Amino acid sequence: MWAPLPDALWALPLEKLIFGAVLLFSWTVYLWETFLAQRQRRVYRTTTHVPKELGQIMDSETFEKSRLYQLDKSTFSFWSGLYSETEGTVILLFGGIPYLWNLSGVFCRRAGFGPEYEITQSLVFLFLATLFSALTGLPWSLYNTFVIEEKHGFNQQTLGFFMKDAIKKFVVTQCILLPVTSLLLYIIKIGGDYFFIYAWLFTLVVSLVLVTIYADYIAPLFDKFIPLPEGTLKEEIEVMAKNIDFPLTKVYVVEGSKRSSHSNAYFYGFFKNKRIVLFDTLLEEYSMLNKEPPEECSSESPKSEDGESPETKTKVRNKKQGCKNEEVLAVLGHELGHWKLGHTVKNIVISQMNSFLCFFLFAVLIGQKELFAAFGFYDSQPTLIGLMIIFQFIFSPYNEVLSFCLTVLSRRFEFQADAFAKKLGKAKDLYSALIKLNKDNLGFPVSDWLFSMWHYSHPPLLERLQALQDSKQD
Repeated sequence: MWAPLPDALWALPLEKLIFGAVLLFSWTVYLWETFLAQRQRRVYRTTTHVPKELGQIMDSETFEKSRLYQLDKSTFSFWSGLYSETEGTVILLFGGIPYLWNLSGVFCRRAGFGPEYEITQSLVFLFLATLFSALTGLPWSLYNTFVIEEKHGFNQQTLGFFMKDAIKKFVVTQCILLPVTSLLLYIIKIGGDYFFIYAWLFTLVVSLVLVTIYADYIAPLFDKFIPLPEGTLKEEIEVMAKNIDFPLTKVYVVEGSKRSSHSNAYFYGFFKNKRIVLFDTLLEEYSMLNKEPPEECSSESPKSEDGESPETKTKVRNKKQGCKNEEVLAVLGHELGHWKLGHTVKNIVISQMNSFLCFFLFAVLIGQKELFAAFGFYDSQPTLIGLMIIFQFIFSPYNEVLSFCLTVLSRRFEFQADAFAKKLGKAKDLYSALIKLNKDNLGFPVSDWLFSMWHYSHPPLLERLQALQDSKQD
């Protein structure tokens, strides 16, 4: 039986109960995540030898490298997570959100904009909030890149390139975030009783536009995209796409090796205009990490316009990193399986159903003054603050449940995509590609079952290999 709540608790104002519940839930989630992380960390510490079932998959040297890499990442995650949670709590306890809102009002008034210009003040608030977040997160990002990733051979950036990249990302984010937010706030204000429908439709259009233009106009601001050169690989990719009716128009190689030696591949586009993007680190034939540095390169080598020295560009981290052509095709077979099986569309539908539900609930809750009072807004109820309070704090329990459900669904989709690659006759090559990618990225193949169930959007390596092994091609 549950013990009745003390009378003194019921006597608290509703806004105090809301504020306390938000903090309690936030720290409960943090402690739960810490508990899961410690379970996985124990696996990293105690599993010091290659398990018998992995003997044919991973050598002891790679196993130890991946164990130490994941152990360092786990330690970093603990301290960065603790800082983030503490920072958020301090901001709430000491009224950081209303303070920043009032500061935004001061800037607006000095520029000649009065209280009636709420959207203008909202944009100033948003700019200051994202600037604060970028600055407080910068030391953690620097440490992760130039200590952890550098130590384990993944970082390919110079400090100058990193800072230039960070500034560029911040500017591009503001150029997208501020206009979109201003239009969203305007729609909510003029939309009447059914504003949540118009707001949802607006966010749907924005998300589709961003997905459409991202790889063509935004991503090239940060990375160099070149068409995959004519040759056997391109021909075989085009044949595979044609065989499954994938409307492929272009295949690109992105120079990801100038930033990191981690590898990836993806496709994008709508309707009859699909494109495939391959990271050069995925391709054994094209990866710059597999090229020997020229003898004349030294630590004194001049840097190129993008902030990299020739030595950095050709620095050898993992010799013969990447996959052979047959393995690249198998990986693409898996990725195209997501398209053929409708996983992309299903994810979009789920995302938009969730978005509509959230806007509807926002419309129900936005009139509750107690929600604003709980976070220090007693005299005004700015729309942007309402969005932040409801979407970020009030919906937190729902978001946690949804995230877990989507993780479970994602693992199911991954198995189905692997099975699709099997049907294409790629089981053997996908099997070897998964092992190579796990080695190149220093993935640790042993996991705690509870940590894996809660966090892994992709099935553990052994489970995927076992599913492939039954029908692996000779």
